[in-house]
Amino acid sequence: MVNPIYYLTDKLEFPPVHTANEEGLLAAGGDLSVERLQLAYKSGIFPWFDDDRLPLWWSPDPRMVLFPQELKVSKSMRKLLRDEAFTVTKNKNFEEVIHRCATVPRDGQPGTWITQNMQNAYIELHKKGFAHSYEVWLDNQLVGGLYGIDLGTVFCGESMFSDVSNASKYGFITMVQEMQANNYKLIDCQVYTQHLESLGAREIDRDYFMEFIE
Repeated sequence: MVNPIYYLTDKLEFPPVHTANEEGLLAAGGDLSVERLQLAYKSGIFPWFDDDRLPLWWSPDPRMVLFPQELKVSKSMRKLLRDEAFTVTKNKNFEEVIHRCATVPRDGQPGTWITQNMQNAYIELHKKGFAHSYEVWLDNQLVGGLYGIDLGTVFCGESMFSDVSNASKYGFITMVQEMQANNYKLIDCQVYTQHLESLGAREIDRDYFMEFIE
């Protein structure tokens, strides 16, 4: 049986995540207000779409996550970290990071899901201390970065970019090491990629993921 898609109204609510369809699509419609986005992430839901006219909301099962203590660092990356090949900062230039994540060319992707409205919404989240960026610098040039939503002990990664080989990976590893030190329980990577798996991420059941969110 195919689950029907729930259409959101102006009311600030989402249906239960277990009502998502097989692909993880839970609901359509609504807006990208700070309040709705906060509720979404606190409910194990994230927006992902390429048309601002109809936001789509997802809660996939299984869920790709990284337990900070399971981070895998390759021998070549360990050398780069020892050599301090890059400089990493936090929240120094959120707007530029999300803009670069939206515009960097990606293999097999003709466009971007980080629309201008999406950028504006996350910039507002950042101003309220809910979204964070990590910037990667080489010779005072921004060459990589990532951003996401901070729920306190869970960090929901959204996107990353890299202009130089290993820059975004360097930033990601630095971020995870910071979260290890601060006793974060989980990093939400949303959906499977080979790149994330190589760093130690794995898929878990949505019900198990929700235990960390709740």
